[in-house]
Amino acid sequence: MKKNFLGQWMLLTIVCLGLSVGETYAQKYEFANFKRFAKDNSELSKPTKKDKRVVFMGNSITEGWINTHPDFFKKNGYISRGIGGQTSYQFLLRFREDVINLSPALVVINAGTNDVAENTGPYVEDYTFGNIVSMVELAKANKIKVILTSVLPAAGFGWNPKITDAPQKIKALNKRIEAYAKANKIPYVDYYQSMVVPETLAMNPEYARAGDGVHPVSKGYDVMEGLIKVAIDKAL
Repeated sequence: MKKNFLGQWMLLTIVCLGLSVGETYAQKYEFANFKRFAKDNSELSKPTKKDKRVVFMGNSITEGWINTHPDFFKKNGYISRGIGGQTSYQFLLRFREDVINLSPALVVINAGTNDVAENTGPYVEDYTFGNIVSMVELAKANKIKVILTSVLPAAGFGWNPKITDAPQKIKALNKRIEAYAKANKIPYVDYYQSMVVPETLAMNPEYARAGDGVHPVSKGYDVMEGLIKVAIDKAL
């Protein structure tokens, strides 16, 4: 009887210790990375009625865009809110801080690459699509126009080689985003078709970082800029 009680007590102690470690870790880990743009956001003045502020919400593809072509953002007055490695789950969490509170006229959303790469857990298309829909609904509720964009082509992810069906998942997600955009009269910009190699479903090597195949180089951003600028001007 005593042994049984002792065993139960030890098990309870281990469980409690595990929960304590988990809670400590959770308290130190800030999932959405709100601090990344907190200072920049606080320094932005409120746009006037004539201002047509545009925010780009995304991951490292968006972050790399402003780093590679800063003049594109500067001359057009566009604001980049891309954070490398993030998934649509994190976009949704910081959508108020990094989009709504900036009072833009329009937001460009590029989500899905890191979801498929399973950066924050197993990929579930319904969840990723739902996150995108939630961002659209939040934007509309705050009178912010939306442009949805395709996930860029990628044959795989060097940082997660166990994902072997990335092209199929990307195509399926893009099809769903495009259909949703069409049904809801939201502009949809298809980077994918202009950047993919049809035979392999990989990104055209001319546009992709060597040995990476996921992130565009300058020439790739040239293609994207030609497409998105037309859509933004039309939307505004």
